[in-house]
Amino acid sequence: MTVKPVRVTIWNEYRHERQDPAVRAHYPAGIHAVLAAALEAAGCTVRVATLDEPEHGLDAATLAATDVLVWWGHLAHEAVADTVVDRVQQRVLDGMGLVVLHSAHESKIFRRLMGTTCKVMWRERGERERVWVVQPAHPVAAGLPEYFELPQSEMYGEPTDIPAPDELVFISWFQGGEVFRSGGAYTRGRGRIFYFSPGHETFPIYHHPLVQRVIVNAVRWAAPNDFSGAPVAGIRQGGAHRPDPLEPLD
Repeated sequence: MTVKPVRVTIWNEYRHERQDPAVRAHYPAGIHAVLAAALEAAGCTVRVATLDEPEHGLDAATLAATDVLVWWGHLAHEAVADTVVDRVQQRVLDGMGLVVLHSAHESKIFRRLMGTTCKVMWRERGERERVWVVQPAHPVAAGLPEYFELPQSEMYGEPTDIPAPDELVFISWFQGGEVFRSGGAYTRGRGRIFYFSPGHETFPIYHHPLVQRVIVNAVRWAAPNDFSGAPVAGIRQGGAHRPDPLEPLD
């Protein structure tokens, strides 16, 4: 059986890389370029969309041709048009996967899908982060050791207003003593969502091979299955009328 490659759209604000030399040093072609290379090497079909494109690069045709949307944002969450957020939300509810990275926890789309502010405790001191795999049987943890370390990272800590995930896969410990639920899986409608927090832009975190493995795994896990990708009449209006029962009522 021939398996079709997962169709991935990487959405990136692409602001930090153009404004901050420290970020540009790690990601001269943009964070999206590093993510795209990792996903293409894993066999995915990848396209890139950025904030300053018309409709932020997320027009209806692009989303219709996307199995999984990877989202990275930080500086300009509020610059994303609500009409685009509406469109992305509906695609997730219809079955498109969504992988939300690092500071995109405060993106409009993630807050909309989670129903909270999604604010976290944070500190930017370049401290060590140890990412523990607490659900080794989960597909997103495939091929990972029991933990891995990032020599420099931004601390995200508890308590957090990000809702508890359906399945918690990663917990991070930071050199300063805090811990954070750094990788969790959610389902909204027919869509699968994975949030993964490591990835601060001033450190080369997305070059780390195990971070790339997590993102590849998350994309594969979030991709629609045959059922979640199947259209159902009436679902977009909030439900489908089924006047005829499956079994006789007499």
